[in-house]
Amino acid sequence: MNCERPKPMNNASLRQNDFAARRKQNAAASVLVAENDSDAVRAILKSSALKGIVAVVAGSAAETLKLCEYGRFDLAFISQSFCTAKSNLPDKIKITNPEMPIVLLADLKSDSAGKTVQDIIRLAHLGITNAFVKPLETADIINLFETYIPNKPTADISDLCDLEHSVFSIIGSGSELIGAVELAKKTAASSIPVLLAGESGTGKELFARLIHRFSRRNLNPYITVNCAALNESLLESELFGHEKGAFTGAFSQRKGRFEMAHRGTLLLDEISETPLSFQAKLLRVLEQQEFQRVGGNENIKVNVRLICTTNKDLLALVRDGKFRLDLYYRICGVKLVLPALRDRKSDIHDLVWHFVNLYSHQTNRRITRLDPAMIENFCRLNWPGNIRQLRNVVRMLMVLGDGQTLSLVNAPWLFEDPQGDERPQTSVHTSAGLGTMPLEHIEQCAIIETLRRNDNNQLQTARILGISDRTLRDKMKKYKQSNVLVSV
Repeated sequence: MNCERPKPMNNASLRQNDFAARRKQNAAASVLVAENDSDAVRAILKSSALKGIVAVVAGSAAETLKLCEYGRFDLAFISQSFCTAKSNLPDKIKITNPEMPIVLLADLKSDSAGKTVQDIIRLAHLGITNAFVKPLETADIINLFETYIPNKPTADISDLCDLEHSVFSIIGSGSELIGAVELAKKTAASSIPVLLAGESGTGKELFARLIHRFSRRNLNPYITVNCAALNESLLESELFGHEKGAFTGAFSQRKGRFEMAHRGTLLLDEISETPLSFQAKLLRVLEQQEFQRVGGNENIKVNVRLICTTNKDLLALVRDGKFRLDLYYRICGVKLVLPALRDRKSDIHDLVWHFVNLYSHQTNRRITRLDPAMIENFCRLNWPGNIRQLRNVVRMLMVLGDGQTLSLVNAPWLFEDPQGDERPQTSVHTSAGLGTMPLEHIEQCAIIETLRRNDNNQLQTARILGISDRTLRDKMKKYKQSNVLVSV
């Protein structure tokens, strides 16, 4: 397996535009991908992940124009099929993004080669900067990034999550994952309820966003509710809203999540955690598509597409009397089971590169190579926390390591499995001498190193470690009082 960072190829046909120097340097690089060819989209998403660039996908000419109204992009890939004479798409894009280079993605089939060439010539007069024939090569895409988006900072994970219209990169090429993606896209076209099942950390919410993204509701609200974090009374108020004076502390009327998600998508995360009494109320709302706010008597009608997630076997809960069978059939119009990371070992290499680039700007560290021994060890692990665990491991290795190679040398203790699975047996573990280090010392080590790398900036340190600044202050105070924190 090649663990080197892919190198861009030289391409004399690409020209450097002078607009790049005039861009703001504090905005993360972003590209627009206006394409409905899944192979082409996947190639661009993979390359974007390798470079830490935010990618936004549009599935039609109309959606492309809408996204261009919302924001500015550094580069656009536009499908030839979207650029009909009637749509006049490149010309319209230039109205809102006059300096943005546009790369045409052409499909040079033998039976339409002449028409394709004529289209390229016609579109060149409408502002097309370059043209590439599908299928796309990763090196060529990266070369385009290097040419048209020079010296742009990459995005970190929080930037990606905060972007309303960012594409949600699903990295991988395994048959189970690809099958789940294709089923999600097919499901998206309808309003049928979807149940996303899988272990914690497998990307259920990512798939929920993908379904919303490819649905006809994609420009309408996408609302989420974490059912596991709320008790029954709070769930009722959160989902259905409340009237002023409905209970102590209800000082004003408040819309619920169902009302907020009208004409859009509502995600009920971990629906298995809801109590039986609440499940009966939820079932009634789903059947009637109307509800009353807490403390109110007005029937409010809604049009909501429901997506639910669970990391438990709902049918087993039904047998145990902990989940209603009628609610199960109501929410399970289509069921997608997401594979665990241990069943996707071939995707680990690409996922590591994806997270490396997401955190490179945040940790101020550029990685050019992955240690092959590290990847080999990754493929031996069981990964009970799945992709979320892998993401956190890569982030910590970025923080604690040095140099341009990502390896295990500085943090072998990150791979101690709470499930009791066998750890990778390498010389790294024995030489580092950290395998039996107490948890508080592991935490202390991470805090000290992250503070050092960020010039004692506590806000940035907390962000990198994935905790709040208050939690960081509390931990530092605790360790100082117990004389554990020896240097900051």
